[in-house]
Amino acid sequence: MHPRETAPVHVPWQDLLDLRPWQKGIELTLPLPWLALSWALYASPLWPLGALASFMFFLCALRLNHEAIHGNLGLSRRFDIALLHLLSALMLGCNSSVAWSHMQHHRHAMGPGDLEGHCGHMSARDVLLYGPRFPLDLIRHCWQGGGRKWRLRMLRDGLGVALVLALFVSSGAGFLMLHLAAMAVAQCLTAFFAVWITHQGTARTGQAGRSQRGFLARLAYLMFYHREHHLFPKVPVSRLPDLAARLDAQVPGYAQARQPVVPWLDQAP
Repeated sequence: MHPRETAPVHVPWQDLLDLRPWQKGIELTLPLPWLALSWALYASPLWPLGALASFMFFLCALRLNHEAIHGNLGLSRRFDIALLHLLSALMLGCNSSVAWSHMQHHRHAMGPGDLEGHCGHMSARDVLLYGPRFPLDLIRHCWQGGGRKWRLRMLRDGLGVALVLALFVSSGAGFLMLHLAAMAVAQCLTAFFAVWITHQGTARTGQAGRSQRGFLARLAYLMFYHREHHLFPKVPVSRLPDLAARLDAQVPGYAQARQPVVPWLDQAP
């Protein structure tokens, strides 16, 4: 495995950190329209289309969860943690274990101590088969290594998920049951869509991650600017295109060496 890429020291990035109040509002409400649309579709004759809206809700919730993990929303840490708990309940997951493992992912960078990143070493087939076990492994990893503070957070996540399950199931509402099913499937696919797709093949090059440009990058709510995120994790996702433009222009060979997520849908700078 090649040495991992490190952040160029001469590229300015601190001016990209601050979000204006309206930008924070957009980030905090980003998943809500997709959640509302998915529930409306599930309650209609067009209910199969609700799965697409649920996928987009999960993607936007992952982005919001990710920003809270890194403290990139400009909020107090207590609010960030509360947001992780709320999203855990809606996504039927344990985002505290995701948060702890994700920070280990940044610290160990695809190495032996990186449980999240080891998905990037798998084949597509293997990571899809492994997917249902991935959230459970994250929970076990955090429980064993995170200490008392993280265990308490994980228990609060579990309580929130249990309450949502009880409320949704007892309601008997079909659209809520379909939401639960969609979230269960999404959790099983997280290893593929949230890790493998942005890291597969990078161990051979030493790059921090893959990075997409163009329509697909916007469709993925900028989550495919993953190389830039790993180099400068404190830069909010919404500002990563600005950071990428600076890196392309100021770092020799950066743009030419880039590995897109989906090459045939990439738009070169």
